[in-house]
Amino acid sequence: MNDLPDAAAAAGEDESAADDSIEKRSAVVDAALHGERLDRVLVTLAGEFSRSHLQHLIDLGHVQVDGQRAATASRRVRVGQRIELELVPTDESRAFRAQPMALAVLYEDEHLLVLDKPAGLVVHPAPGNWSGTLLNGLLAHHAAAATLPRGGIVHRLDKDTSGVMMVGKSLPAVTALVRDIAARDVHRRYLALAHGTVASQRVDAPIGRDPAVRVRMAVVASGKPARTDVECLATQEGISAVRCILHTGRTHQIRVHLASRGHPLVADAVYGGRAALGLVRQALHAVRLELAHPVTREPLVFQCAPPPDFSAAWRVIAGVTIPFE
Repeated sequence: MNDLPDAAAAAGEDESAADDSIEKRSAVVDAALHGERLDRVLVTLAGEFSRSHLQHLIDLGHVQVDGQRAATASRRVRVGQRIELELVPTDESRAFRAQPMALAVLYEDEHLLVLDKPAGLVVHPAPGNWSGTLLNGLLAHHAAAATLPRGGIVHRLDKDTSGVMMVGKSLPAVTALVRDIAARDVHRRYLALAHGTVASQRVDAPIGRDPAVRVRMAVVASGKPARTDVECLATQEGISAVRCILHTGRTHQIRVHLASRGHPLVADAVYGGRAALGLVRQALHAVRLELAHPVTREPLVFQCAPPPDFSAAWRVIAGVTIPFE
């Protein structure tokens, strides 16, 4: 093909990918590429992008052949045809951008940030949620977040789980928090509402990807060790109010462990929980966090009352008292 951008131009264009401008490239198919698939031709035109992303651009209508929108990546091109490509940035490249948002700060200093995360807020960008995440908010909240692994996020709460969550603000803090979590020196307590009469128990069962449904986790023999202490505080109307202590931090751990015992969380549709008590999101709240300050090593304890939807549902089952301890 001719009209290809040279290396210097490509370098400059890579710089411009940081903003929202759309770069355009074009080329004429030469004899060497006659009969090739369109997506393979695009790789020669924009080799710094993955083939899958270039296929995605075709699907979105950002590729034309002789002035007409290309419909399929498998289309064969002919010598002399002009290929025009609009290089829209990848979703991933747009994800790590500062987006100001209101953060409910429980504690903050130069090394540590402790937040009350609301239900509905995604913690880290992922397919389907490339913006509006807590990471985007952290990048806007303090400049150092851009220099830290995952913006300083050292543990996550699921999108629809509310409650107390910690974030490192400096590299020494992030390193110390990761170490303390691995050593199980960070203590987290949750409140949950689960279907059925739940017995107080220790659930010690490994968790891994569900082999049948890849978007879920499950108790599987090949999974990573996971342990949860479950204490039933009250049962009414076929629903139990429970307090859970995490000894490990596997993905969806409390949700999976309780569902594996036949007690999915209220409104947790992923694991079989039915909506009840006015709740339309999983009934899980991180109520208490205990840790040593990552730099000073001062013992710290943070408690966070549940939001109104959870509090109202909890009151029906267990009364007005929220057990922080």
